[in-house]
Amino acid sequence: MSDQPDDSQKTEEPTAKRLREARDKGQVAVSREVNTWILLFGTGIMIALVFPTTMEELSRIFRAFLERPDQLLTDYGGLGQVMSSLIYEVAIIMLFPMTVFVVLAIVGAASQTGFNVATKPLQPELNKISPMKGLQRIFSMKQMVEFLKGMLKIVVVGAIGVALLMPEMGRLDILPTLEVSEILHEIETLMIRVFIGILTILFIIAGADVIFQRMQHIKQLRMTKQEVKEEFKNTEGDPQIKGRLRQIRMQRARERMMQAVPNADVVITNPTHFAVALTYKPETMEAPVLVAKGQDNIAFRIREVAEEHEITIVENPPLARALYATVDIDQEVPPEHYEAVAKVISYVFNLKGRKTQ
Repeated sequence: MSDQPDDSQKTEEPTAKRLREARDKGQVAVSREVNTWILLFGTGIMIALVFPTTMEELSRIFRAFLERPDQLLTDYGGLGQVMSSLIYEVAIIMLFPMTVFVVLAIVGAASQTGFNVATKPLQPELNKISPMKGLQRIFSMKQMVEFLKGMLKIVVVGAIGVALLMPEMGRLDILPTLEVSEILHEIETLMIRVFIGILTILFIIAGADVIFQRMQHIKQLRMTKQEVKEEFKNTEGDPQIKGRLRQIRMQRARERMMQAVPNADVVITNPTHFAVALTYKPETMEAPVLVAKGQDNIAFRIREVAEEHEITIVENPPLARALYATVDIDQEVPPEHYEAVAKVISYVFNLKGRKTQ
């Protein structure tokens, strides 16, 4: 049996990571119809705005060959010079239209996916030159759908063109009575009408194809529940391992905290549920510092360590609870607790014969 999951198991939407990886590989939703429409639209604008000027320039260049053929140099060197000059002038004239077409092609792709440069599709792969793989791609369902879409587009566009031309068929009998300029004007008007109609229907087709391509893209990138779990483990970490690491960090933090208890000046207790250890060095500290705190079992362990090292233990449930809730380890006691803590520190220092100032 194949290890690859079938499509029925892929029920989950692709994650952001899956979409990003696909984009890096060049796998993005692209509609060819959008590119076709933009190029066709750009061609129409070019014909309307640039084509007359371009044709005038080309006519000027080629007119010399028709009006003064006897003046052309026909020897080897002269003919080569004439051809070089002709190619250069034609290239200069056609440079702008060709540049516009290239820009339109880039805009067509960028308008759908942004500027995405992917080198993965350019890397050589053996399956790309495999005849069997090539046949599978040619006769794949995706290619069949593209072929049917192309045939449908031809039928629809043809039908629209015929529908726009049919009402004008009755005017054919009057064309012989018109001047040449009037005939050209009629043809121009009809061509513009057909062109606008085709652009409109292709715009609708392109919009529908964009939606279809994006739906297909998302469908192809769908994931199984197991793939989502595996990705979560790889990106966020295995929850069990993260929990274990968190426990280890907490255990080490408790060990460091317990190592500070023997250096404390006093331990204030609840007396059984809470315990906080404070230290105060009047010469270097502005206020007492909490070096350890704990609840239940940890509180019991703090009291044990304090008793082993003969640290004074003072029972003050309200103060113990307040300090446990509001002060973190290695932080100074806040001003609102100064008075209560000062009484405890003074009591302990008096017992030990130390001064608080």
